[in-house]
Amino acid sequence: MYRKDYILRMIEMLADLIAGILGLIKKGDFQQASQSLENAYYDFLKQDAAFFSSIPTNELTNKLLKEHHFTNGHLEILSELFYAQAELFYAQKNQIASLDFYEKSLILLNFVIKESNTFSIEKQSKVTLIQNQIVKINGSVLP
Repeated sequence: MYRKDYILRMIEMLADLIAGILGLIKKGDFQQASQSLENAYYDFLKQDAAFFSSIPTNELTNKLLKEHHFTNGHLEILSELFYAQAELFYAQKNQIASLDFYEKSLILLNFVIKESNTFSIEKQSKVTLIQNQIVKINGSVLP
């Protein structure tokens, strides 16, 4: 129970941090947003952003669960970080990179939802938001 409470507190702290990062992105302070994101990857998951971005999308959950012993809480945290990373790339007009991170975020979030025993309207809303962004990008990237 202690470990679960710790993960929940981490997720709450991350929500505040992500809100701050998204605020920096809206203000156009991409450098500070990028630095805050990089710090968050390491502070929350003890790896840098490059480590996670190098994992192929189709191997993401399996690799993190089996090889790195991540929990669903870790996956939820990573999903939020990927979402913020996608938003940063999208704001910088790098649609290909943003699409990759939106897809990774969606895969992790869907996995967490599937494994969870409770319904969360917030998570379902986030899934819809990410899916809409993916459709929007695919519509503008594809001929």
